[in-house]
Amino acid sequence: MELSVVDLSPVPTDGTASEAYANTVEAAKQAERLGYSRFWVAEHHGMADAIAGTTPEVLLGHLAAETDSIRLGSGAVLLNHYSPFKVAEQFGALDALAPGRIDAGLGRANGSPAADRALGTDRRVQNPDADHAEKIEAVVNHLYDAYPDGHPYGDLQISRSGDGAPAPWVLGSSPSSAAIAAELGLPYCFAAFIRPQLAPRSFERYRERFEPSALAGSADDPQGILAVNAVCAATDEEAARHRAVAEASYERMQRGVVGTRPSIEEAIDELGGVPEPTPATLDDGEWPRTISGSPETLASLLEQLADRVGVDEVMIQHIHATHDDALRSHELLADGVGLA
Repeated sequence: MELSVVDLSPVPTDGTASEAYANTVEAAKQAERLGYSRFWVAEHHGMADAIAGTTPEVLLGHLAAETDSIRLGSGAVLLNHYSPFKVAEQFGALDALAPGRIDAGLGRANGSPAADRALGTDRRVQNPDADHAEKIEAVVNHLYDAYPDGHPYGDLQISRSGDGAPAPWVLGSSPSSAAIAAELGLPYCFAAFIRPQLAPRSFERYRERFEPSALAGSADDPQGILAVNAVCAATDEEAARHRAVAEASYERMQRGVVGTRPSIEEAIDELGGVPEPTPATLDDGEWPRTISGSPETLASLLEQLADRVGVDEVMIQHIHATHDDALRSHELLADGVGLA
């Protein structure tokens, strides 16, 4: 099984964005050293006091200079906010900076009404699925200079390396995004930390509807990644204590408190106790929002979830109290899975 990482650049308690980005760089270097396949960075808006990951296209340029071999990408760039041509130009430039190792992860999401207004985003699109599919197709055509002669964009070109083009991925958390990826013949990454219960249906739809397409960058066969929130520690019990931070953070979000991270002690207090360790074997149909365990337990759990949806790669998203906790979790998990 391959492992990858998606990083949100969380701002440390009483810290700054500069510290958050420095931590992201350190995490990317560690992931490369440990044998992780990809390191993606996220895009969130209007939460700068808690999450500094607002502009993946900028942060990826810096990560390209700080790493040598790991694939780098966006998890995701939110395409509903931007021009496809501009997104393609950004990722073409990234490919020129890190030839042959850039993933263009394309997704969509609405933020707060104020953030969407500030970004100039129309929240009342008549057919959002069709609009999103058209934008993804446009990005890919620009990335590969695939518009034919005579097309209004046929003479447009973007800067990039001579090693091909960035690899396009469709990212989502619903069967509708899976259908878009399938109909375009593109690789698909499902965010199980958002709607875990929809993972089986989404991958089923992806495989049922997948057809290789004439779109440049398309895959010959279905290709998927399952992204999960996973916490690793030395023992199952210790990992459950660390998982309390993610559990409490989700409960805060349900109350409208977005982007904050309690300490382990605060999280346990808010939850009324330490969460039960994730069982080593999940019941059929059981899809926790977040899982935890020792290296051995967590490796087994990831295999179970990956097997359910038929993928060979899992991407780890985490919510930890501290940066050191996150690094230690990634290190233990790499050992448990047996990354080289």
